[in-house]
Amino acid sequence: MNGELLDLARNVAVEAGELARRLRGEGVEVADTKSTVTDIVTFADRQTEELIRGRLADARPNDGFLGEESGAERGTSGLTWVVDPIDGTVNYAYGLPFYAVSIAVVEGEPDPLTWRALAGCVVNPVGGEVFTAAEGDGAHLGGERISVAPSVAPDQALLATGFSYTPERRTAQASALARYIASVRDIRRIGVAALDLCYVAAGRLNAYAESGLHPWDQAAGVLIAREAGARVTGWDGGEPSREFLLAAEPRLAEQLEKILAEYRG
Repeated sequence: MNGELLDLARNVAVEAGELARRLRGEGVEVADTKSTVTDIVTFADRQTEELIRGRLADARPNDGFLGEESGAERGTSGLTWVVDPIDGTVNYAYGLPFYAVSIAVVEGEPDPLTWRALAGCVVNPVGGEVFTAAEGDGAHLGGERISVAPSVAPDQALLATGFSYTPERRTAQASALARYIASVRDIRRIGVAALDLCYVAAGRLNAYAESGLHPWDQAAGVLIAREAGARVTGWDGGEPSREFLLAAEPRLAEQLEKILAEYRG
């Protein structure tokens, strides 16, 4: 069954990615803002989610749905599709070639602390890359299996992170970064949580850590990273959540959590 779910996630994500790329070529129009004036929604976000929601409803009408733009709808099957139609909307608006379509299907309540992810797909429309994973079947980029980079010491690790749209929280995050940056090789801020997790899975990044992620930001990416051999946790070895997420090769993750815990909160 997971294979069928993955096929559906992949097909819909690829189609949605093609739509998002075409709409970007036609020009971007901001439709609204969310948490702050810098946290934008484009009409393309909404159109892309409408396409995804429609395709999934046609194929599996009894499943639930949780999307960034259109909210939640309960189903009767026990499965929920968790969707970010365009992760990296600010990049998308500015024409930066880093954004993604993220689709995952989970069993249980649509809460990262309790759900069981069954299949997920992250598509980078600009690069034409399709990252996929099904529970217990490994992670893939296109048709090739991928795995995390070998373990390194923290001071040799390339760490990706992100920042809140809330000015006060972003300032606090930057202050913490200024203190722990000397403990790692360098920092990357790509602006797309789904791709950050996939890049850890593919060995392009050694680690990724961020607080403030929503369920749709992480659903597919966490499964892909885990199936590629990453340890993905929250604080104290718990499940990743809105409070904190860390993804890295297991030995490195253990060391980085100790370093980052000094700046917890």
